[in-house]
Amino acid sequence: MYIPRALNPLKILEKKSCFLLGPRQTGKSTLIRNSLPKAKTYNLLDSNTYISLQKNPALIRQELTKDDTIVVIDEIQRIPDLLNEVHLMIEEHQITFLLTGSSARRLKTKGVNLLAGRARSRHLHPFIQSELKEQFELQKALEVGLLPSVYFSDNPREDLRDYVNTYLEFEIAAEAVVRNLGVFSRFLEVAALSNGQMLNYSQIASDTEVTAPTIREYFQILEDTLIGQRLEPFKRTKKRKAIVTPKFYFFDTGVVHHLVGRQSLAPKTKEFGDAFETYIFHELQTYCDYNFGPNSSLHYWRSTSDFEVDFILSEKIAIEVKAKENVSDRDLKGLKALREEGLCERYVVMSLDKVPRIIDGIEILPYTKFLDELWTHH
Repeated sequence: MYIPRALNPLKILEKKSCFLLGPRQTGKSTLIRNSLPKAKTYNLLDSNTYISLQKNPALIRQELTKDDTIVVIDEIQRIPDLLNEVHLMIEEHQITFLLTGSSARRLKTKGVNLLAGRARSRHLHPFIQSELKEQFELQKALEVGLLPSVYFSDNPREDLRDYVNTYLEFEIAAEAVVRNLGVFSRFLEVAALSNGQMLNYSQIASDTEVTAPTIREYFQILEDTLIGQRLEPFKRTKKRKAIVTPKFYFFDTGVVHHLVGRQSLAPKTKEFGDAFETYIFHELQTYCDYNFGPNSSLHYWRSTSDFEVDFILSEKIAIEVKAKENVSDRDLKGLKALREEGLCERYVVMSLDKVPRIIDGIEILPYTKFLDELWTHH
C-alpha cells in the first residue's frame, strides 16, 4: 500500500532539477516510482547499472531520447563524476534531473561539480502524522519510529537492528570514513544517549574513549549521512543572554531506541517525554525542509539563567513540548521569560491535553491540533 507523501517531486521539478536527499529507507525510490512512473531511471544500487556508468558516465547522454524530459539517478553519491554529465545535459539538452542520495558526504569530499544554481535541494524524511492519517499511532511512532519499512513491519525491532547494521556497512565501512568501526559503533550508542541535548564533545569523548576532535568529526559524519542534525540556538534575546551551544537530534526515534537498547516506553516517564520531544522535532524540521513556509527555520532557546524553550519556528512561534495532560502555569516559565523579549508572535505548548485552552495568553494545544493546522495551512 502506497502512502502519499507531503513532498511532491513533480511540483519541485516544474522549474528546476533537484537533489532529493534522505536517509536510507525513507521512501525515496517508492516516491519516485509513484510520482514519476514514466521517467527514465538509473538506480546505482543495481550492480550492472553501477558498473556500466562507472566505466562510462557518458552512457546517460548517449542513451538520451527526445522523449526523455525527466531523468532520475538514484543514489547519485555512488558515482559523483556523473554530475559532470548531468551538468552538460541540463545546459545543452534542457533535461530536468531528480538526483537522489542517502549521503552528501562523498558529494562534498570529492569536490565535484554540485550544479550550483542549477538544482534545488530537498530532504525526504520518515513519515509524518498527516501522511499516515488514521494509521498514525503515537506510542508506536515513539517506540519504533517512522521509517516506512519499519513502521509497517511485523518485526520492527529486528528491522531496526538490520537498519543500523546496514548503515554501518554501507555508509561508514564501505566509504572508509572511520578507521575503527567498533569505536564508531560505540560512539553511536553514546550519541543516542545524549539525543536532544546540547552538544558536549568533551564528555562524549570521555565516554567513548576517543579525542574530542574525533567526536566532532563523527557528529559531522552523522549529519553528512543524514542520520542526525544540529539544532542551532536562538540568539536574538537581549534581556537574558542566550546559550550558543547547539543541540543534536537523531532523525528517528526508533533508531535512537535501538541504539540505546530500549525496548518500550512507559507514559509519564522521562524517556517517554524525550521521545515525544524528538518526534515533535521531526515534524517541525520536516515542515521546514519541505519548504512549506517562507524563511522556514527551527531553533531552540536557552538562557544562561536556565530558562528554556524547546523550539522556535521561523522566529515567530515559540513552542514548548510537554508529554503530559493538564499543563499548568508552572510549565510555562520558559515561554513567559522569552515573551518578555517581545520577539515572537505566538507562544504555544504542544501537549497531550485533549482540549485547547489558554493560560495567561499562552496557547495550550493538543499536539495533533497544532500539527494539523501547520500542515493544512502551509
